Amino acid sequence: MGEYACLASDVECYNVAPVTIGANTTISQGTMLCTASHDISDPKNTLITAPIVIGEQAWVGARAFIGMGVTVGEGAVVGATASVFKDVEPWTVVGGNPARKIKNRIINER
Repeated sequence: MGEYACLASDVECYNVAPVTIGANTTISQGTMLCTASHDISDPKNTLITAPIVIGEQAWVGARAFIGMGVTVGEGAVVGATASVFKDVEPWTVVGGNPARKIKNRIINER
């Protein structure tokens, strides 16, 4: 975890593989970070793993699911209850199940 990164209450971090969280990033309440699954094409359902990377200045909304192998780009926002199975481009806002791009994230300078 980078400086000023935050895991809120009830975040579940199933880190069978590495989870990297960038500086100034918030992972909101009840989020699930899941780095493992099972190979459904294997009759033995073998465990498979892949790391999760969440970039700097990102925000993952409450009760979101981030799946194995996903990278959430710098400055991206994952909406509450979204299910993310594919990479999220930097400075975009995604939501839904499965998560889809809603818009670009623009920071208003003051």
